[in-house]
Amino acid sequence: MRDRIIGFDVARAYAILGMYIVNFTFCFGSFRDPSLLGRFSTLFVGNSTSIFIICAGMGVVLMTARPTLDLAEKKKLRATILKRSWFLFALGLTLFNWWPGDILHFYGAYLHIAALLLFVPKRYYLLAGILAILGYNILQLFIPITTSWNLETTQYADFWTPIGFLRNTLYNGWNSIFPWFSFFALGMFLGKVDWQSKTIRRRIFGIGFAMLAVFRGMRLLIQADFENPAHKPFYVKYWPQLMEDYFPANIPYLMITMGWALMVISLCMSLGYRFSTNRVLGLLATTGQMTLTHYVTHATLGMLLLGAVAHRTYTGYPPTETPIAPHYLLLYATLFFAGSVCFSFLWRKKFNKGPLEMLMRKISG
Repeated sequence: MRDRIIGFDVARAYAILGMYIVNFTFCFGSFRDPSLLGRFSTLFVGNSTSIFIICAGMGVVLMTARPTLDLAEKKKLRATILKRSWFLFALGLTLFNWWPGDILHFYGAYLHIAALLLFVPKRYYLLAGILAILGYNILQLFIPITTSWNLETTQYADFWTPIGFLRNTLYNGWNSIFPWFSFFALGMFLGKVDWQSKTIRRRIFGIGFAMLAVFRGMRLLIQADFENPAHKPFYVKYWPQLMEDYFPANIPYLMITMGWALMVISLCMSLGYRFSTNRVLGLLATTGQMTLTHYVTHATLGMLLLGAVAHRTYTGYPPTETPIAPHYLLLYATLFFAGSVCFSFLWRKKFNKGPLEMLMRKISG
């Protein structure tokens, strides 16, 4: 069980590092930088978020994974998870005023839905994920995905109105319930998997690789068709959305990011089993156990510090000034992550949980 936890938390540490790179680049750099390091930074867009959400789903199921639970215990666990969902939702909305790319209020919404699905057979988790994806595609037939968005500035016009808030949360926010709950549901399914089995880990890695290869390969073929004026098959005309990325997150993009997440998580689990006493993995696992604290810290202190060092003004939106070069942003993200690892190590000498994790548990039980 200990090895299993190490691998799970190492995956969360990877996710938080990726979010550092993406979010610092979003606010101070550019994802259109054609350099090698610029293109490298774009590899983390969506992939780190998907792992973050999948691991959240796994964590909920692992939290409730006990041999026998009576009705009263199930009720208590569901109440605890609901309280945590409200805590995260409120914390995220508070943070949103500073960091418009916040994921925590969406995370709280996922958690609220998950509380209703906790003790059903694991196949229903996959069904819930499929419904989230189908619901997203159906909604696009009736509501333009760019409603209320200014994609040049990435500002949402009516977030704080009832209809705008509901639309953003359910449908066209950065990580809206439709379709992003599909990642959380997949995580809940993976939380039920026997990760102690090497065969299962290899199978999950293989499934992830197949998903990534098939849908990435399909995109490469479509891109070639777009660039060839003499060859215009029907899908080039009717399915341009196949080439979309983070927003809107259509099926090919979801399959690519899910595939990558399955590969990374299964690899981290295998490393946890094989090198359970490795000091570096132990430090990464400790860092992964404090993802809530590190997420909020990077979106507040991390942004302020980067702005001060680079003599730039933080706005929470893409820069209007000259973007910072990707090698500086990657260096800063790496150093900030190293600082997160050091803080986690020192904090755990006295406390079992991170600061915000302790606060959440004190409130929710």
